Amino acid sequence: MTAHARRRTGRRGLAALVCGALAAGGLAAAGVSALEPGSAQASSHREAPLISGQPQYDNTDVYAFVSPDKPDTTTLVANWTPFEEPAGGPNFYPFPEDAQYDIHIDSDGDSQGDLVYRWTFDTKIRNGNTFLYNTGQVTALDDPDLNFNQTYDIDLLKLKDQKVVSTKKIANNLPVAPSRVGDASMPDYKKLRDQAVRKVAGGTSYVGQADDPFFLDLQVFDSLYGGDLSQVGKDTLKGYNVNSVALQVPSADIRRSEKQPTVGIWSTTQRKNAKGDWTQVSRLGNPLVNELVVPLRDKDKFNASAPWNDADFAPYVQKPELPKLLEKVYGIKAPAEPRKDLVSVFLTGVQDLNQPPNVRPAETLRLNTSIKPTADPKRLGVLDGDNAGFPNGRRLADDVVDIELQAVAGELVGAKNDLGDAVNQNDQAFGGTFPYLALPTSPTHAPAAKGGDNTSARVGGGAAVPAASSSDGADDTVLIASAAAAAAGVLLVGLGLAWWRARRRGVGRIS
Repeated sequence: MTAHARRRTGRRGLAALVCGALAAGGLAAAGVSALEPGSAQASSHREAPLISGQPQYDNTDVYAFVSPDKPDTTTLVANWTPFEEPAGGPNFYPFPEDAQYDIHIDSDGDSQGDLVYRWTFDTKIRNGNTFLYNTGQVTALDDPDLNFNQTYDIDLLKLKDQKVVSTKKIANNLPVAPSRVGDASMPDYKKLRDQAVRKVAGGTSYVGQADDPFFLDLQVFDSLYGGDLSQVGKDTLKGYNVNSVALQVPSADIRRSEKQPTVGIWSTTQRKNAKGDWTQVSRLGNPLVNELVVPLRDKDKFNASAPWNDADFAPYVQKPELPKLLEKVYGIKAPAEPRKDLVSVFLTGVQDLNQPPNVRPAETLRLNTSIKPTADPKRLGVLDGDNAGFPNGRRLADDVVDIELQAVAGELVGAKNDLGDAVNQNDQAFGGTFPYLALPTSPTHAPAAKGGDNTSARVGGGAAVPAASSSDGADDTVLIASAAAAAAGVLLVGLGLAWWRARRRGVGRIS
């Protein structure tokens, strides 16, 4: 299969199918290998049972693209901690100290890491006698009023046959941009973010909070949008933040050679177990694989597995469940199996685009670093003739939900379609220079602060709690962790008033 161009306009048609079909079954390649005894299991936005309770270690998305303003470099971005509600104080969202955040690079197509960029973190609190994240207005990263401070190191590991042969520290004790507490506490958060962009050995780095760049409608879990399309078109992740690591490095540093410019990229999280050993708990390459493709029985296994053995689960791609569901529910005929088109897109890379020679099938992002950025990027990437976009790597603005759904429905084997979720771009604009990420949403401007037309706010993924309403037209539902405390407070106040009134009535009767 080769890349082809086709412009599309007015995609809304069967918008609900986007996530509806994805959630139901297989679209991308997802491999799972046998686990060693004692392996922890866990990635993407709350997609696996075990990792959903460990958000700090849950890798939500990975991006890799040739830098638009520096085409001789590649930018790597990985995000953790899904659904960060902006007002989630007083602790907000620190990076864990007992974790290793890794981005793996396979430079020869054998699905084994040749390089690993590893982030580790350290925390210092200036004043432990207060609950405050900041004790006053914060105007600089070294401001003494920033009570909660984190720093990070980056180590570059070189491997051979999955064994470390050398380690080089490329960043040491650099500042993490803090969580955005609000405009009163941090009146110029962009200044703080800019101060956190630092030069490192061989590149440029940023670590800190950011607006979640992933955009999609996740209401599919309500019985595939309730069987109609009325629920689509709302960006479920609007207003939420994530913790990000971003690194811009010369492309020559990560690829094998100019003649072999394609690299495979994925991220993992390792965490210390009770014995003090490092254990992989999260893994992510292509978007939505473990979240919406891997069956429930294997989701935790996937998070502890390695790409080397991904061919073991090729049936998830060759005979995916999703097209059958599309045919059953919406009458869209399922393409013939086995689905070699999906194998090339999600496992091996596309021939003459981003497939390395002698490739071993694996679920990794594959980026051809020799393809220069375009001045007019298309949100549908390769499907719309823009070979600098997904599935050739992944840019922040690539509409991966629409791309993957159209591919699963048979776009690459002649079944032309315009499926999508009617969410075509992020709610916040991306930047034109590193780290390109949008600034995190401030609690001051978040939908919860505005009120919006929310009818409920979810507490910790559990029961709905009534939310305030207003007339500003916001249409998000925001996860408010602090709502639990507020509800408890209201309950206590109510009980206190009831007790006081009963006591007054009792006193009156005695007198």
